[in-house]
Amino acid sequence: MSRLIALGLLLAGLAYPFAVYYGLGHLSPQFFAILLGSLWLARMLCSAERPGNRWLALGALAFCVLLGVVGDAHLLRWYPVLISLMLLALFGLSLRYGPPLVERLARLREPELPAVAIRYTRQVTVVWAIFFLCNGLLAAALTLWAPLSWWTLYNGLLSYLLMGLLFIGEWLLRQRVRANA
Repeated sequence: MSRLIALGLLLAGLAYPFAVYYGLGHLSPQFFAILLGSLWLARMLCSAERPGNRWLALGALAFCVLLGVVGDAHLLRWYPVLISLMLLALFGLSLRYGPPLVERLARLREPELPAVAIRYTRQVTVVWAIFFLCNGLLAAALTLWAPLSWWTLYNGLLSYLLMGLLFIGEWLLRQRVRANA
């Protein structure tokens, strides 16, 4: 069940900018608040307790409550900023309070990581934190000063392409580092 909810959140996240773009004229902000809030609440109640899960869900739920109460359609454009900031916090806090998030993920495949791999995963976690900082700043700038079409293009397509490029680039670099080790 939790995988189905996670899939629902993923699909909602991917579709969100386009839903906002097309739905602003037809759907109320409260509709978006109820839909997103339901998915986040279900995730919080059904998912395993992992570091960050609960506070990520609570942050998103707080946004949904604010959106539902205020009912301002402009708030809808701040959701990608919130997600980027929460992911920045997740990656950044893992650097401070360890182990770094990428190291935790790497240990799922290889529980006994060598020291060089631990340093590498720390660096990758820093890169992802910087990415989410830049992504959040750009999403905020587009929210404040760009037309809705630009906001939709960046948050619905370009940010995901950049994430994919970073992921693929890191994977290629990791293969090279492993080959040279």
